[in-house]
Amino acid sequence: MVKRARVRAPELVGKGGWINTGDKELSLTGLRGRIVIVDFWTFCCVNCLHVLDELRELEEKHRDTVVIIGMHSPKFVHEAEHQAVVDAVERYGVEHPVLDDPDLTTWKQYAVRAWPTLVVIDPEGYVVAQHAGEGHAHAIERLVTELEAEHAAKGTLRRGDGPYVPPEPEPTVLRFPGKALPLPGGTFLVSDTTRHQLVELAEDAETVVRRIGSGARGFADGAAGAASFNEPQGLALLDESSVVVADTVNHALRRLDLASGAVTTLAGTGKQWWQGSAATGPAREVDLSSPWDVALFGGKVWIAMAGVHQLWVYDPAADTVAVAAGTTNEGLVDGPGEQAWFAQPSGLAATADRLWVADSETSALRWVDLDGQVHTAVGTGLFDFGHRDGAAGQALLQHPLGVAALPDGSVAVADTYNHALRRYDPATGEVTTLATDLREPSDAVLAGEDGADILVVESARHRLTRLRLPEEAVRVAGVAHRTQRAATDVAPGELRLDVVFQAPAGQKLDTRYGPSTRLLVSATPPELLLKGAGADPELSRALELNPAVPEGVLHVSAMAASCDDDPENPYPACHVHQQDWGVPVRLTEAGVDRLPLVLAGMDEAPTS
Repeated sequence: MVKRARVRAPELVGKGGWINTGDKELSLTGLRGRIVIVDFWTFCCVNCLHVLDELRELEEKHRDTVVIIGMHSPKFVHEAEHQAVVDAVERYGVEHPVLDDPDLTTWKQYAVRAWPTLVVIDPEGYVVAQHAGEGHAHAIERLVTELEAEHAAKGTLRRGDGPYVPPEPEPTVLRFPGKALPLPGGTFLVSDTTRHQLVELAEDAETVVRRIGSGARGFADGAAGAASFNEPQGLALLDESSVVVADTVNHALRRLDLASGAVTTLAGTGKQWWQGSAATGPAREVDLSSPWDVALFGGKVWIAMAGVHQLWVYDPAADTVAVAAGTTNEGLVDGPGEQAWFAQPSGLAATADRLWVADSETSALRWVDLDGQVHTAVGTGLFDFGHRDGAAGQALLQHPLGVAALPDGSVAVADTYNHALRRYDPATGEVTTLATDLREPSDAVLAGEDGADILVVESARHRLTRLRLPEEAVRVAGVAHRTQRAATDVAPGELRLDVVFQAPAGQKLDTRYGPSTRLLVSATPPELLLKGAGADPELSRALELNPAVPEGVLHVSAMAASCDDDPENPYPACHVHQQDWGVPVRLTEAGVDRLPLVLAGMDEAPTS
């Protein structure tokens, strides 16, 4: 029998209440005898969405022994609204119970520091593993199999149906649409994301002309009724006869033939890109990662690669893909494309000389010039957001997902979590509000012969809404927020940073081609770190914190590669584990001098 560290799991608490249980209250006590996996997630986070998809196979295979509980732990103010969580659970096809914890009560009880984090609880109610980030499904699958055998032998395993109760389907024409595109004939193409289809609407933006895709989650080329998508999002005209589609959860670009409705694959393999994978090459041989939007700029299709915080390009002439901007580090850094940082870019719009980018996790409007330089028009970073008009340097957005170029050279922004349509004017440097009382707008496109109408994709109202562009925008009183996470009290001076990583059972660190781990550390403000910034293979590092800086954020990015530990196998299966943390810290003499961050395993060292 495997010997494991055992820590009693705190009860699950969330004042928002339970979703997907038929209004039934659940408890860990009531789930005793089942293996429980608690998934700490928030619906803005693309890494959390990746984990939802990673868990689908495990959830189905072990449905009679495993109960997955989604613990929704919000970052943005909008994510603390219960109806928004209910919508997100349906939007992303979550087929397990979810507890809405708007105050982060359970997050604090489990000492969670990152989205996503997975906690495994055995049938007797003890925590036996914790994993931060993506790529852990294989390790959890092995652990679940071991726990099933161990507790079946002890008589402490209880099999049976789980507590999941699906919601009643709603008969709307669209269901959580993502993006829209005006077609040459005057109609509109919409990505009907939750139904895994594309829908062509008539000029009234309401009447269905045709549906493309089977409606079942899948990855298959073919005729309009047989092809399948997986949560498609962005759309762009490739030429007068075809559209390129960002097929987000399939990690692919697809081509729609407008005449026949046939669908083919342009780029991607259907597998998610991981650190170390090829990032350039033949389009159908390179993995992509959650492409969220597409736009034609400079003769190439630019891709908002939300899953890796980058912009990529697809070259139709050469039939290749390549990275255009971004390092895969998450944040807001301007400059040459190869040095810039993005944070989940999710919306694109091109003009003759600029590619506008809705950079959602930094609540920012960015742009790329013809030389590949990245600039920021609105936004300050990962932790500041709100609804404030005025000069761009102090204006605030909240998780925007879409952007549209307007006829006068200004830009409309689908300010998603503010339920608003905003406008940035490069000529004046001013941000104003065009419309409010929308519901999670995710895109906007021009409509009408004079270009004075704009169609807004109201994702959470399941419709396209036509607005007349006002001659003067409405100014909104300013509201500002910061991410509400409790700061960790740390002592000034030396702080020991330990990223805890234990290779899954039957695996070891992969050192065949050099170091298999990487740790990158930085801070906001940079002056917080006197020593310890930068990259290094070791997962532990001595930091020195500046006593003159009372508070800030430590940014930590860790990666570890592990492979099957079988000397007889010349081609062992390997896995990459990675996670980014943003840890708010407050310097105080009574604070701790060690900061453990669990990538995989359990932290068993005492913290002073």
